[in-house]
Amino acid sequence: MKFIKKIILFKSLAAIFCTGLFASNLESTYISNEKNSKLLLKPIDGLSNNQTDIFILGRSFFNIPWVKAPSVTTARDGLGPLFNANSCISCHPNNGRGELFTKENLTSRALIARLSINSDNSFENKEILKKKGFIPEPVYGEQLAINGNFGVPFEGNIKIDFEDIEVKFPDGETIILQKPKYSLENLNYGKLHKNSVVSYRIAQSLNGMALIDLIENEEILKNQDINDTNNDGIKGKANFVYSPISEKYELGKYTWKASVAKLKEQVAFAASNDIGLTTAIEPNKKCTSFQKECLEAPKAKDKIDLPDDRLEAITYYLKNLKTYSANKNTKEYKDGFSIFEELNCSKCHISSFKTKLGFEISPFSDFLLHDMGEDLSDGRVEFNANKKEWRTAPLWGLTLHEKITKNRARLLHDGRAKNFEEAILWHGGEATQSREAYMSLEKAKREKLIKFLEEL
Repeated sequence: MKFIKKIILFKSLAAIFCTGLFASNLESTYISNEKNSKLLLKPIDGLSNNQTDIFILGRSFFNIPWVKAPSVTTARDGLGPLFNANSCISCHPNNGRGELFTKENLTSRALIARLSINSDNSFENKEILKKKGFIPEPVYGEQLAINGNFGVPFEGNIKIDFEDIEVKFPDGETIILQKPKYSLENLNYGKLHKNSVVSYRIAQSLNGMALIDLIENEEILKNQDINDTNNDGIKGKANFVYSPISEKYELGKYTWKASVAKLKEQVAFAASNDIGLTTAIEPNKKCTSFQKECLEAPKAKDKIDLPDDRLEAITYYLKNLKTYSANKNTKEYKDGFSIFEELNCSKCHISSFKTKLGFEISPFSDFLLHDMGEDLSDGRVEFNANKKEWRTAPLWGLTLHEKITKNRARLLHDGRAKNFEEAILWHGGEATQSREAYMSLEKAKREKLIKFLEEL
């Protein structure tokens, strides 16, 4: 395993020497303009044989279903006892964004309910807040589990309803938005705590995971404007979160509220909450004291379901996937980007970052928190992120969703928006002026902007 860790430690340098590339043309190693439903499954160019072996190992643990313990399949047992899915890929089809509904029009497992309660300022809760950034709901824990192993009742289901809201443009055009009215049903362990908060979130695309990790923290932090010193109405602040790996507070880059600092930690948290797998980072099963059957469920032979070498391999796999980025040389891109900048969308959805390896990337995110208004508030706090604040969602790679699933991507944190125009119209808070400016555009310019966004 020391050999594997050495490879992981020096992977970036090795990739350069193996391919004979320098910073000026490394971009093509990581990035492709190819609109292919399988693009996000491909490794970056130039991996050595040993690196490819680690990539394949990580891919296998990401894709192949886990089974409950005890099992003869000891390398893949440990599923549950409570879980949402039995593999990572089932919520990230072809490593893309999750769907809101299944083909049978049922709620997809890619939509999860994150659970917490408001703090009562007790000493115990303060200690939990320091490391988790929120307080788990006492009966059901951090996340609702829609499945359970044999003999273990699942926790509940998510029910989706919508309320139609009419929005009228200054030119007279109208559009109907769908305001979600999510709820939980079939709760098998009793009622939620009276101070519970439920946040509904859809699985994000894995596009760009290989490159987010290559952005220097300073490049992100220089875009903070917490006190709005330039008076443009847009602030942006970093979420500093507890890292169980470094055991200190670090810049959050991952999740909807930027509440995770390192990709390896995000893999471990997802393995725990979504599949029920233990790791050195999350060593305990997600059974609360109210869940007797879960606590008494059969145990795996080993205490840790996903040992560190396998967790490292999954992380390595994600860090070495190809990234889609739009072709900037087309007239449609240039025309749309001009409107994008005119509306100040690029103040938050920043199009260009320089990586540690010297080439530029276009995630269309600043990876900072912004107040998105009351309509998008989920009532939940995560470290520095308040109830109305969200990390700017990266836009790159969303065009692949339709290639992968044959459906348009449902946008925003809970999938409420059926398209980009609806997503824009839900923007509030710091984005209010940009939304209103969009609505005031002539229809032809609105269509150009949407076409541009659909190609990112």
